[in-house]
Amino acid sequence: MIQTLNDLLDDTAARKGRKTALVFPGGAMTFSDLRAGVLRAASGFGARGIGKGDRVAVLLRNSPEFIIAYFGLSRLGAAAVPINFMVQKADELAYMLADCSAKGAVTQEEFLRGLLEARKKLPGLKSVWACDTEDPSQGVEDFHKFLAGAPAGAPPDASVSGDDVAAILYTSGTTGSSKGVMLTHSNFVSNCEASIAALHPAESDVCLTLLPLFHTFSWTSCALVSLRMGLKNILVPSITPPAPWLKQMGRHRVTIFVAVPQIYAVLAKVATGFKRLILRYWFFRGVRLAVSGAAPLSRGVFGSFREVLGVRILEGYGLTETSPIVTVNPPGNRRWGSVGLPIKDVRLKIVMDDGSQAAAGEEGEVCVKGPNVMKGYLNRFEDTKAAFTADGWLKTGDIGVLDEDGYLHLHDRKKDMIIVKGLKVFSAQVEAALLEHPGIEEAAVIGVPDETGNETIKAFVVPRKDAAVDKAELLRHCRSKLDPYKRPRDIEIVESLPKNALQKVLKRVLRQQELDKRK
Repeated sequence: MIQTLNDLLDDTAARKGRKTALVFPGGAMTFSDLRAGVLRAASGFGARGIGKGDRVAVLLRNSPEFIIAYFGLSRLGAAAVPINFMVQKADELAYMLADCSAKGAVTQEEFLRGLLEARKKLPGLKSVWACDTEDPSQGVEDFHKFLAGAPAGAPPDASVSGDDVAAILYTSGTTGSSKGVMLTHSNFVSNCEASIAALHPAESDVCLTLLPLFHTFSWTSCALVSLRMGLKNILVPSITPPAPWLKQMGRHRVTIFVAVPQIYAVLAKVATGFKRLILRYWFFRGVRLAVSGAAPLSRGVFGSFREVLGVRILEGYGLTETSPIVTVNPPGNRRWGSVGLPIKDVRLKIVMDDGSQAAAGEEGEVCVKGPNVMKGYLNRFEDTKAAFTADGWLKTGDIGVLDEDGYLHLHDRKKDMIIVKGLKVFSAQVEAALLEHPGIEEAAVIGVPDETGNETIKAFVVPRKDAAVDKAELLRHCRSKLDPYKRPRDIEIVESLPKNALQKVLKRVLRQQELDKRK
């Protein structure tokens, strides 16, 4: 029975050892090769004093080294701490590494400078390995030499169980410092197995890992599903430029494509004329399963992508605290406007403001219970307690409804809901209205509190290339689409919106900018 990530890899290597597991720039690796690399990593880490309960940061782009380090730590009962490589400030990096008491870090030259700057504040960070460079004067070892010199034989038996923490993932945070989400082996294994049961991948499928593996959406839906099923997995180090990974899609006839709405939107937009033929009949010719998550998928993007590339997108829903997948639209039984049905062994309920459970069609906060739900927030007992209802359901902070057939329909993030003179306004609804304007590429809406405690609605919009739009025109457009209390009182035209690595708009940054203007 598969209970840990170690069991998962061992089982697949025994069944599919000679099959190609990973394809990456400059090479490929079989499942047997991957397992051998993991065992070397575990032996090496163990010889450096890393053992059960310890934490090591992984600050890498998508690569075999990322997976080898992650599973090598899992072998010892240690926890990997995948770090968002878009974190630029040494103070923020130092905070996360200090919070988890990291004993080491595996990185690459691109991120080494920031890591070494953060290390000055971290006396407990004893070891730094880099995959593409070394600097003995700074205590930076070559990771490949480290693996080659690892003690022979099997790593020490750590008696790892499903309840042991496999990874600590830091949330982006809406206010204050980010929190470390503790996910166990059982969390990941159950979520992987349930995702397979929901999406029905075939052993002949080929997966493209385009999204960064530090994010649990990519880690579970791409890395773990591929490793569990024994699928060939094409690792993409960077989303930009797109030419290299598009060529790999065509060369390896990728069948499973996992992305965020922004990527689907760009692909649908550029697929015109001859590019459309190349994209549809070469690069995407094998794609039979396209999955979207991490942000809402608009009807326009769904329709455009299906029209130009001939692939129907399946939208799902999840969050870091649930490893991450909670729901997915079943292939062949998709319901537009919903994010699908709960996956196996996961339960949902909608909770009203008074704490009572909502009936079908009634709106409230989405709550989750299942084997995929996190162990808690690292070092944050009170935050962990506040994240759950009294009867043990995880409060997601998302507002939605369950229809009569159990499909989940999301309305907005609870923190993004705007209260205008006591009336609820969903920012997503206002954004959808703005996006109906032909000159608007992107939109983000926030509530701006005034001196009375009331909120006014402000929109930030990015115009389409070569589109001529002005504030007055957009305000008129909103008057034609929205009730008076839902209309923005101010619209700011910007060149871009702040986003994280998965292209999710960071509304907390926009809110902070507005607060700073008032100081």
